[in-house]
Amino acid sequence: MNNEEIILIRRLKEGNKKIFEEIYRFYYPRLFNYCMSYTGSPEDSQEIIQTIFLRLWIRRNEIKINQSLKAYLYSATKNESLNYINRNKIKDKYSQFKMDGEKPVQENVQQKMEKEELETLIKRAILNLPDKRRRIFELSRFEGLKYEEIAKKLSVSVKTVETQMTKALKTLRKALKDYL
Repeated sequence: MNNEEIILIRRLKEGNKKIFEEIYRFYYPRLFNYCMSYTGSPEDSQEIIQTIFLRLWIRRNEIKINQSLKAYLYSATKNESLNYINRNKIKDKYSQFKMDGEKPVQENVQQKMEKEELETLIKRAILNLPDKRRRIFELSRFEGLKYEEIAKKLSVSVKTVETQMTKALKTLRKALKDYL
């Protein structure tokens, strides 16, 4: 910060209205354009900049400007603009939620019903497999055993396990074709 700026900030903190007006007139158009790059709305940008200058005046004694006044004002504008954008996103999500009403609940109920129906079809398809094939499938998919482990446990060859798994998966795909 240069000496002129230090004096300017000191006078602002002392409550010098003329200094505040000079700062306002000088920075307002620049900050407005900067804010517009975030909001895209002249009305909202004007409100944001007004808020920043109002806070500057009200909190002039508390504010600590470590950088330049320009850097402080641009930083305040950026932060306030981003806060504005975040608030609007939340408002938009809430409005959308209200407009949808019970739609998410209805979708969840429908999804739950479809899931239950699919689970029933899967269980039925597994139960319709021949006993040996069903046992191999269950050991593989539900108990997480490898083909070698299944072969050892059931006293069959690994090739038999592979063949039975291929046939089981083919049968299940056919039974569930409408869901795949």
